[in-house]
Amino acid sequence: MNKQLFTLLCLTLVSSFSYASSKDHQHFLGVFVGATHAQSESEFSYGIEYEFKFTPRWGAGLVYEKTDDAHHGDGVEVTLAALYLHPWQDLRLGVGFGKEEVGGGHPFKEDLTRVSVSYDFHIGGIGIAPTFAVDFVDGETATIFGIAIVKSF
Repeated sequence: MNKQLFTLLCLTLVSSFSYASSKDHQHFLGVFVGATHAQSESEFSYGIEYEFKFTPRWGAGLVYEKTDDAHHGDGVEVTLAALYLHPWQDLRLGVGFGKEEVGGGHPFKEDLTRVSVSYDFHIGGIGIAPTFAVDFVDGETATIFGIAIVKSF
C-alpha cells in the first residue's frame, strides 16, 4: 500500500467517528507513524492498531505495521495480537505475539514478541499517544518510537 493511500485511509477512519468520551467506549482504532531502529538502521514506520477494552484495566488487540525500507530495502511487515494493561489513567502497557515478514528476493517470516508502552493525551475527541515498543525477533531487537492518533467508539 503506498504512503499516500495509507494516509488518506487513516485520516478517513479517524475522522469518521463522532466525538464521545473514551471512558465510555470499548473500541479504540489508532494510526501509527514513527521510526524503527534495528541493526544500526532507522527507517520510517507506519501502521494501524485496534484495541477492544473488555474491562477498564484490560484490553486485547491487533497491530499491523510496515517499514518499507527496512532490512536493507526489502521491507518488513509486522502483524501481531496483543494483550494490554491500563494500570493508571491513560497509561497502556502491552505484550504481543506475531510474525515479522521480510520481503525482497528471498522473503521469509519469523516469530516476533513485542513489549510496548504508550500514554494517551486527549485533544477533543482524539487521543495522541507517544509510543515506545521493543520487538524481539530471532535473538535480535528492534526499537520503535512514534505517535499514534487514536479514536474511540
